[in-house]
Amino acid sequence: MTGLEILGVVVLVLLVALGAVLAAAETSLTHMRRARAAVLAEGSRENGNGNGNHDDEHDRSRVLVEVLEERSRHLGPVLLLLPVCHLGAAALTTVLALRWFGPAWVAPALVLLLVVFVAAVAAPKAWALAETDAIALRMAPVARGLRRVAPLRLAAAPLVALTERLVPRRTRGVEPAISEEELLAVADRALQSQAIDQEEHELVESVIAFGDTLVREVMVPRPDMVTVRSGATITEAIEVAVRSGRSRVPLQGSGTDDLVGIVHAKDLMRAQLDGRGDEPVAPMARPTHDVPETKQADDLLRQMQAERFHLAVVVDEYGGTAGIVTMEDLLEEVFGEIVDEFDSEEPLAMPLAGGAIRVHGRMPVGELDELLGDVLPEGDWDTVGGLLFDALGHVPAVGEGVELAGRRFDVEQVEGRRITRVRIGPPAA
Repeated sequence: MTGLEILGVVVLVLLVALGAVLAAAETSLTHMRRARAAVLAEGSRENGNGNGNHDDEHDRSRVLVEVLEERSRHLGPVLLLLPVCHLGAAALTTVLALRWFGPAWVAPALVLLLVVFVAAVAAPKAWALAETDAIALRMAPVARGLRRVAPLRLAAAPLVALTERLVPRRTRGVEPAISEEELLAVADRALQSQAIDQEEHELVESVIAFGDTLVREVMVPRPDMVTVRSGATITEAIEVAVRSGRSRVPLQGSGTDDLVGIVHAKDLMRAQLDGRGDEPVAPMARPTHDVPETKQADDLLRQMQAERFHLAVVVDEYGGTAGIVTMEDLLEEVFGEIVDEFDSEEPLAMPLAGGAIRVHGRMPVGELDELLGDVLPEGDWDTVGGLLFDALGHVPAVGEGVELAGRRFDVEQVEGRRITRVRIGPPAA
């Protein structure tokens, strides 16, 4: 083997290796999001304490952010070199096969090279997809270094310009939409790396879940509504508001399905101070805002902000009143229970001795399922009471129960046709 042939073999191996590195760089930098890179940079900065490893990680993070800010321009030289490596390796393989074995072995040699390239490209791409953060941090300096090579930059510039001209202006630099699963996965990794704490992680989960929440899941149901008769006086309306601790109370006309307005406690108190306590309350009512029970909770919150109202009447598909929902109800879905000095409601769940739990019938099934460990059946019910109605098939009497998810559910209290208290036994041994 001559010195020139040895050089050819060395160059061939280097081209295959360079193709593998470029494949990993292209895949990792394409799938890396700028927001994630910013998180890595911030985390490395906060973890830095003068240690050399932390400093290197922070430097790589800053380079990654810089590369992703102009992703297409940094990937241009990478994408240009990839086919150059493939074509160069194919040409060298052809020359070496001709010199060593003759024309008959050129085709088998190229097939062998194709197999090697598939392995050398597929493996780095799979690795980059599995370890995107780590590979992107290592490949960002490579991409930046290639762009600083003037001949490569100049050769890739026309390709980048053509790509930007072909891509619609409104989509340039726009990253693909992030799914909820991806957001939760990022939050999980951030929690594991201690970039965020448990409370912040729970807040992220709540915000994501809020986008899938319907108004009927957070509303005060019709049986729990506090209303004032339209024929009541201002003094009587104040008594209702004070006893219930409400700042806004719906005004009821001919029935619960006929809510004719909303009266505000501050308006009532102002009228009372003016000596108008014996006057009817109806003229003081403000108009209602009616929303369907299937409206998304986040859409309603934005509507409340835009139109500046704090209470809405929830209407079912038949036009009847399903309940009411306040801005506080919506915010509690994100930030948890907001309790003030006027709240005196019993807790939705109370642990009992021996592993049993007592819950309110209106407790959301999702909250109970989270408490029990995701074991309850799924169905068209929102509350524990609805779950038991479906399981029993009738309005239960006190003392009736059913086995669900390895636990005994016993009805302890019923008001009319409504289940208000349920005892859930410990898990079966």
